[in-house]
Order: sequence, then C-alpha cells, then structure tokens
Amino acid sequence: METIIQTLLTENEFLSHLIQQSDSTAQFKILLRKYVEENFTFTEKQKINNLVTQQSWRLFAYRRIQLYLQDTEVAYAQLITSAGIEIADPFAQLFTQVKYNKSQVTLAFWYDMLWLMRQMKGNMRVPALLNVNRQLEMHACGTQDGVVAERLKNKERIIRKLIGKINAREFTGHAYAFEPCHTDDEKYALMQSWWNEHLFHLQFAVRSPEALNDMLDNTLDAETIRILTNAKNKGIPFFVNPYYLSLIIIDRQSPFYNSDSAIRQYVIYSEQLVNEFGQIRAWEKEDLVVAGKPNAAGWLLPFNDSIHRRYPDVAIVIPATTGRACGGLCSTCQRMYDFQRGNLNFNLQKLAPSAKWSSKLSLLMNYFRNDSALKDILITGGDALMSTDAALSEVLEAVLQMAKNKRDDNKLRPNGEKYAEIVRIRLGTRIPVYIPQRITPQLVNLLRDFRERASQEGIQQFILQMHVESAMEVTPEFVSAIDRIISTGWTLTNQMVYTSAASKRGHAVKLRHVLSNLGVLPYYTFAVKGFEENKSSYTPLSRLVQEEMEEKNAAILPAKYLKSFNWKNIGFNSMAIRVKEIMKESNLPFLATDRNLVNLPGVGKSLTYRTIGITIDGRRILEFEYDSYRRHSPIINEGSKVQMVESKSIYEYLKQMEAMSEDVDAYETIWGYTESTTEPIHPVFEYTSYDFIPTTELTNLDLHTQRALSHS
Repeated sequence: METIIQTLLTENEFLSHLIQQSDSTAQFKILLRKYVEENFTFTEKQKINNLVTQQSWRLFAYRRIQLYLQDTEVAYAQLITSAGIEIADPFAQLFTQVKYNKSQVTLAFWYDMLWLMRQMKGNMRVPALLNVNRQLEMHACGTQDGVVAERLKNKERIIRKLIGKINAREFTGHAYAFEPCHTDDEKYALMQSWWNEHLFHLQFAVRSPEALNDMLDNTLDAETIRILTNAKNKGIPFFVNPYYLSLIIIDRQSPFYNSDSAIRQYVIYSEQLVNEFGQIRAWEKEDLVVAGKPNAAGWLLPFNDSIHRRYPDVAIVIPATTGRACGGLCSTCQRMYDFQRGNLNFNLQKLAPSAKWSSKLSLLMNYFRNDSALKDILITGGDALMSTDAALSEVLEAVLQMAKNKRDDNKLRPNGEKYAEIVRIRLGTRIPVYIPQRITPQLVNLLRDFRERASQEGIQQFILQMHVESAMEVTPEFVSAIDRIISTGWTLTNQMVYTSAASKRGHAVKLRHVLSNLGVLPYYTFAVKGFEENKSSYTPLSRLVQEEMEEKNAAILPAKYLKSFNWKNIGFNSMAIRVKEIMKESNLPFLATDRNLVNLPGVGKSLTYRTIGITIDGRRILEFEYDSYRRHSPIINEGSKVQMVESKSIYEYLKQMEAMSEDVDAYETIWGYTESTTEPIHPVFEYTSYDFIPTTELTNLDLHTQRALSHS
C-alpha cells in the first residue's frame, strides 16, 4: 500500500506541500480547494451524453473532488446496503496518512484516489470507441461449428449418464422409462428422441450439487463443491436441465473452454449468495406490499402477490401457475427474495393452478379494467412460458377480454376522460435459452391465434421479452425456437444482465451483433441488482457507462431510420425482417436499441447518477435521479434522491477481470466514469398513440396514505 500512496504523492507533489502547510484536516481541505480552483479551470457544464472531450473528462474529476471536499456531515440516510458501511472522508484520510502515517482505508481506496487525480490533471486516457470488429472476434458464439461439436459431445455424455441412472432405477414413476425388452441401441434412440421434448428436460433437471458435478463429469473443484453443498444446506434451490448443462464446456483443452464463463456464473452460486440467503431483502421497495395499503410508488393493489407495479403505464403479472418456476435458477435472479420465501420454486406439481387462481385472475383483470393509465401488461414470473399452454391461454384470454371491456367502457366516456387502453402485451421469458424445446407447434399456434384476435381489439404491440446473457447461449436449437416465435407475429426483444462475467470487453457487443442478425431487438442492458448476495457477479456502474460510451456507441442508428422504425410503420410479422434489413442497409455491426440501466428502489430504471462519496474499502457511493424519459408515479416528485453503495470497488472488479484472463489495461478509462445521464428510449419502443385524448387522472393511487407510511 505504501507504494501506491508514494505514487500518488510523487505524481501530485502539490498534495505533499499543502499537507505540510496544514495543521489540521480542515485547513488542508481549505488549501486544497483553493489550489484546485486556481490551477484547474473548467468551462464546460455538461453530463456524459456522448463521447467525451479532454476538457469534459477532466471536468468530471473536478466535480467529484468538489463533492469530496464538502462538509463530511453529509447525510447518507437513503443508502441501499444490507450491512453497515464505513464512509471515508477521502482527503481527511490522505492528510492523516501522510501527516501521521495512519489510515483506515484499503488499497482499493488509494487506487481510486490515484486515478481521480490523474484524470483531473489530464493524465488518464480520453475515452475512444473500440474496434468493434476486433471485439466481435474475441468472443465465440453457440452456432460456431467448433462450439456445436463440443456440445454434441456433452449431450452424448449426459445422455449416457441418464441411461445409467434410469437403468439403476434412480428415476421412477414418470413417462420417461425403458421397457425390459429395450436394447441398449433402442434406449439410446429413445433418449435422442426425448431430448427434443421440453418435459424431458424438466423431469431430468439436476436438483443437487452432487448431481450437478456428476453431469459435469466431476470437473467442479473442491472449493466450488463446498460452496454448493453449503447452498444446498441453506435451502437454495438447484434446477439445471440437461440441455442447458450441455452448453457448459468441461474440456480444458478445448479452445472454447472459459468462453462460457457467463453461463457458469449463472449456474454456480457464489459464497456471498450462500451466506446471505435467508436474510435477502426485496430489492425493489414496490415489492413489499401490505394488503389494503399502497406500495412504495403509491399504487393500491388488489392483493400482495401476482402483481408488481411501479409505473402508471405498466403492470407486471405473475400468474399463480407453473409460471412461478423457471427453466433454471439464475444465480443473480432479481426475485431471489421470492425463492427464499418459497413464493417461487421448482415444485411443478404444487405450482399447478388451483381453483382460486381463476377468481383471483378475474379480480386482477377488473383492477386493470378500472385503471385510468394502464396500457402495458407484462406477464412474467418466474417465467411466462413455464406455464402450460392451457394456463397461459387462460391468462391471455383474460387480458384480451379486459382490453375489450376497456374499449367498450371508453365509448361511454367523453374525450379527455377516456381511460388508457391496452396497446402492448409482453411475455417475460428465458425459456428459449433454457429449454428451446418448449417452443412447440402448439405454443406457436396459441401465440399466433392470440395475436391475430387481439390485434382486432386495438392491441398493437406483442413482445416476447427474452433474457439472453451470452452469444454462447445462441445455439442452433435457440435459433430454431426464435424463428418459430417470429413466425407468429410477435416481436422478440432481449434484456441482458451485466454480470461481471458478461462485462468483458466486447461481450455485450457480440451478443447484440448475434441477436440483431437474427431479428431480435436489444431492449435493456441491466446492472446486477441486489446487495451483498450479488457481490461476486456485480459489475460497477462505471463499467456499464464505459460499455455504453466506448462499445455500444459504435452502432448508433442513423437519424434517417428513426421515424420509420416503429410498430405503426412496420406492422405485424415484419419487425424481425425490418431489423435485418436495417442491419444490411446501415452496415452497422448491431443495433444499439437497448438502454444501459440499473433498477433502483423508489426511482425505477435509471442511469442518471453522480459519485458523491467512497467507502474505506474503495466502493463508490452513487446518488441517482429518476429517468426523465418515462412517466412515473407522482410520488417521484416527493421523495429524496436515492443513494447506493456499490457492491464492489473498481479495484476488486479489475482483479476479478484479471483472473478471467482479461487485459485490465484495456479498461483504464473505467476509473473516470463518475457520472452519467440515462439514454433516451429508442423510438422503436415507444407506445403507439391513441386517436383520443386520455384522462390525466390516476386511479388506484393513494399518495396520502403512502406519505403517512413513509413518515411512520
């Protein structure tokens, strides 16, 4: 640590001089403020919204230093953290270390301070766009011949292991069984056939660390087994199906070994998750619902499960069906809190809808019918496509009838008092990635039939909102599945979670490139949510902003396409075709239609923030404002700004990248991204407009009670 402190002082001799002249921390900070203001002048008053200049790059550092020099009695009452934190007074720590050789802070803190001063003096590289083609070449895709061959070997291994388990009667009482007369060749042929059925993959999903290691040919190391065993003892569910297991490359001699690190990070739980499980809190305040009382956004809800609501325009529906399960448990799941309390689980028999669900669904639709602002229904879970066709059809039919009723009700309302009508239906799913075999001809017909009938009732946007995490998840089976979905007239979008493994230089670029060429629109790139449980997979927001500025900005769509690139001008069955056409016409490597965001309690999705502080272990303290591009509950105007302590320091993050064989020098500018402004919503994702004037009144809202609750 002495070395990095000496480097800081050598590069900034004025700091030593000012400390020598000072008798106290307060005096040092006064002299430092004066020195900085006299020697570093900045004229630009801007936030990051495009490629930065040398002047603005230094300005960001200057503004951060100003915040660090403010009175240390700043209140951090809104900090989002699951454990006590120690906030550093950065320049007081510097003074104490140099003057008295005492300090509480860590190496991560000193590195952050070193790069802060380098940035202010202009000794840090100015951000520049990376070579996209080189980035694309650095990452593999699941449709490459070599990758496909590796996974065929994995499939063969898994099938042979499952045959042995069935022979040993480890699996009984299900449809996938052998007859005594079956020869080995017949058993193998049956397994090959069953592999194409989604129920097979649900039936044979591994549910323990022992089974996971066995299916991976005992390639997990002892430390990983220890962590996973502790996870099992803690009650964390395991559910990894054979198909998805076949995507993990275990051959250390393979040129593609470790190219699936983002997949592994989803399957292998971290020590932090295991330690925190049992005391994980809901990340979004709006998830904490008390019957009869408004949630944190002020919305009155008909019950405290099966519905999530933050914004006026949209509501999330979580059906009380097998849709409360998933095709697998992602280690970074935003609803890990719900798995912890058992609301979401993998007991598919117990998750079958009960008679109560139909009446509950009716109440929910009545709530939506009488809501003045709602226009967008997102059916998710769990996973919307984990529901059976019958259960999914029941929900969709209820939504369609509700939409019809809203339109009929509006006929009796004058212009200016009409309620918002349903224009968008979304299904949230990771099934095309986890179990592409689920996209059956029957499901395809269901989706096509619903879209055709619902379009006659004014619903204009039908979106299957996927979660693809890596280009290595884009397999031939996945491609076939989404081609079948595209044939129904539904538009496919993707939201990626920016885990540490997925944050490698060019990883998101590669995924956007692959999906855009398939006609899939990138929708969100999300920072990992959560507290300490997600520390291992967390990526500092400065890296998310760096990705936006230096990688994604290489594919900004020319303005001439923007006016015509929307549902109204493209129409049904044509969105995927138009995406591919624009890719070819514009010669872009991908379509940068997604927004880089973090989902925040009380603020919603935003990436408008500034760095206001730092902890003694080098984690940045961020203060957020809400996304000005979308409509919020009026309560947004009453709350204070939301502050967040990051789960990981940049120093820790870069060490993690180094362990993943990344060249950390390529990430140098990450230190300089200390503030950001949320990107605008791409026009292709705008709601279609009405041919009437809707009311501005908001029903189902109780701000008065919410104010009282927030002050109690």
